[in-house]
Amino acid sequence: MPESVFTVENISFAYPGRPACLREVSFAVAPGERVALLGANGSGKTTLLHLLDGLYFPTEGAIRAFGEALTEEAVERPPFGPQFRQSVGFLFQSADVMLFNATVEEELAFGPLQLRLPKEEIHQRIEDTLALLEIAHLRDRAPQALSGGQQKRVALAALLVLSPGVLLLDEPTANLDPRSQAMLLELLDGLHAAGVTLITATHDLTLIPHLADRALVLTEDGTLAADAPADAILHDTDLLLAVNLIHAHRHRHGAVEHAHPHVHVLGHEHAHEG
Repeated sequence: MPESVFTVENISFAYPGRPACLREVSFAVAPGERVALLGANGSGKTTLLHLLDGLYFPTEGAIRAFGEALTEEAVERPPFGPQFRQSVGFLFQSADVMLFNATVEEELAFGPLQLRLPKEEIHQRIEDTLALLEIAHLRDRAPQALSGGQQKRVALAALLVLSPGVLLLDEPTANLDPRSQAMLLELLDGLHAAGVTLITATHDLTLIPHLADRALVLTEDGTLAADAPADAILHDTDLLLAVNLIHAHRHRHGAVEHAHPHVHVLGHEHAHEG
């Protein structure tokens, strides 16, 4: 097993005709890590996930996956390409964009069929994954007719049926009700315990203690502001204010003005500045 699942070397990225949204970003992710990508909306978190998934490629710099260069040519070439696509799963924020088959069962079968797995193995994988996500009762339903929470579970099932070693998650609890959120977090905790590497993009600080042990913080101009243990990041009020992940409410007590940075984590504690 390589030392790093991903090695990101001084990458920048710009969409055609637009300024760079990521600038000179470098980091590495080891197998089995839980990493959060933090930043305000527009900081490049989702774009960075797309780069790690080989959907886009850096304008400058380089990314290595499992020790191999992650390039447009590499993801099209066997054996690396198929192995990479099986090993790395990407859960989009809007699960409906991932679902295109007529039934949930066909959705789960699609990936294994592309890998030409034996029919018996495909059947067993589908049964196991439906049970794991508690969606066996949806197997004959059309994914497009499901609720948002059900669609997210089906989309995740379509990834897990391939037994990926890495999951890239873009705002995974977005638009989920509390029960579905709790179920997803419990499932991700179990996957991490089984050795799956989790890289999660979010701006919701309340999720970090449940999703990550390490955090990478992006600024609003797409540079890497910090790479540190998640707990240290959550307690760095100055950093969180600077990257617009929290905001300060000001008010007066008599002649004294107070600023209360709102950090909605760790029991809704407020840091007070005189």
